[in-house]
Amino acid sequence: MRVISGKFKGLNLSSFEEDHIRPTMDRVKETWFNIISGNLPNAKCLDLFAGTGSLGIEALSRGVDSVLFVEKNPRSIAVLENNLSKLKMTKKSNQIRILRKDVLSFVKAYEEEIFDLIFVDPPFTEKMGHDVLEALDKSRLYNSDTVIMIETSTRERLDKEYSNLVMIDQRKFGDILLSFFKKKSATLNNTNDEKET
Repeated sequence: MRVISGKFKGLNLSSFEEDHIRPTMDRVKETWFNIISGNLPNAKCLDLFAGTGSLGIEALSRGVDSVLFVEKNPRSIAVLENNLSKLKMTKKSNQIRILRKDVLSFVKAYEEEIFDLIFVDPPFTEKMGHDVLEALDKSRLYNSDTVIMIETSTRERLDKEYSNLVMIDQRKFGDILLSFFKKKSATLNNTNDEKET
């Protein structure tokens, strides 16, 4: 597992074997970040189910202003902290923060700043993408400029529209779906990528 672009390009990240962990493939991650490339500079990013931090660290490498990593698994957090230490970034600036908490509880209770980008990569064994989108839909985490990205299995439920959120793009990679949501009536800044990969 490595950083594939930006100022930390080529940096090897630590991982570990766990039933619920499925690292995002490089080609999926590359598509993910190509689609949102215009939204990255100076963005405030939220990485839900952060795991080992691969997505949030990729975002930091590509120019986001800050990342809040939310993860409840202590083993994942230990690896995440190790990976962040490799970046030699200081937590004093609030550029990187780690919150050990259940994601659904966090989303439902959150009432602070708005995020520009929200990454969602739930454990693939739990098939909870729909539940997370429902919680996000009712949350105060986003506004009309926010892009929400979620990686799910093709075998789990994920609606194209929720009360306040609508799917604006989706890519398929075998049994993996990469879906992009925004607040209704909003559009994505950068949609130059091919639809099928």
